[in-house]
Amino acid sequence: MHNVEVIVTNRPVTPRILSPHEAKEQIEALSAILIDCVEGGASVGFMSPLARERAITFWEGVAEGVAAGERILLVAEDPSTGQIVGTVQVVLKQPDNQPHRADIAKMQVHRRARRRGIGATLMLAAEEAARGAGKSVLVLDTVTGSDAERLYTRLGWQRVGVIPNYAHWPTGGFCDTTVFYKQLASA
Repeated sequence: MHNVEVIVTNRPVTPRILSPHEAKEQIEALSAILIDCVEGGASVGFMSPLARERAITFWEGVAEGVAAGERILLVAEDPSTGQIVGTVQVVLKQPDNQPHRADIAKMQVHRRARRRGIGATLMLAAEEAARGAGKSVLVLDTVTGSDAERLYTRLGWQRVGVIPNYAHWPTGGFCDTTVFYKQLASA
């Protein structure tokens, strides 16, 4: 396993959108965040232990999606170190009859950087990026009862409902998911 030490300061972070080139350059840092989140028990589509090579393959696919204009990749960086401490994606590519919609995916914050408002900051930036891409409806799902579920509710997302036994926890056993949506106001 490839461990990356994350140094976190108390200064606020400013999220930014990665270019296709930057998305490729940051695959190692993004992989380290994904591995940390899975090791911490986050149900983000992977089982534990998550091999570094598997994480890299995932982020290579994301970088390809960014290059194809199918998704927006945002990161939050520690202002003192420049190190990526969180990430979220806006999935732009949707069926032909849903050009106004986007999905929010894989919002992740390194465990050492949590409880500092980084998740909220990333989500607000994702909403703005989606609005800038002409999207007016956003959809996401998250583990029922999680900190993320409470965050989305605080940010004004509307709860649609719960799907029981939707996925597995990284170490096994089912978890439920809550589906949310948000209507974006025009810019």
